[in-house]
Amino acid sequence: MADQQLRDLLSDLKGHLFDDVPWTLPKPLSECRVAIVTTAGLTVDGDTDWNPGDQSFKVLPNNHRDFTLAHYSPNFDRTGWIVDPNVVLPLDRLDEMAEAGEIGSVADVHISFMGAQVDHTLETIRLDTGPAAAKVLNDDQVDVVLLTPV
Repeated sequence: MADQQLRDLLSDLKGHLFDDVPWTLPKPLSECRVAIVTTAGLTVDGDTDWNPGDQSFKVLPNNHRDFTLAHYSPNFDRTGWIVDPNVVLPLDRLDEMAEAGEIGSVADVHISFMGAQVDHTLETIRLDTGPAAAKVLNDDQVDVVLLTPV
């Protein structure tokens, strides 16, 4: 899909409004378990690529660092990923922060969605895969999520 076609398709994109904004009092970051959620369309090698409109997610194990950037959009700039994967998935930085005691620990799992969604309601993510991804993170006792929207 050409850049202008994609821009035209997404030009009227409006975000979903939530009626309630929950508030919680977080514990100190130095005690928090941190995970990354990215929209870079990363997969574990050998996993399938993303399809247009795919609102599923992939679980990225922390002990595996050889991920494939399989983002669907041909307009996605892969330069940063090629030069330094930490631009998209800053696992090395989280490891350094945990070692320095700035965060409590790095999660065992991280989550990747595919950005460039043509369904602006993101209904599947809001009602199905989003809560399922949150359960994966909750099961790993994650306190804080670092979102890398790319």
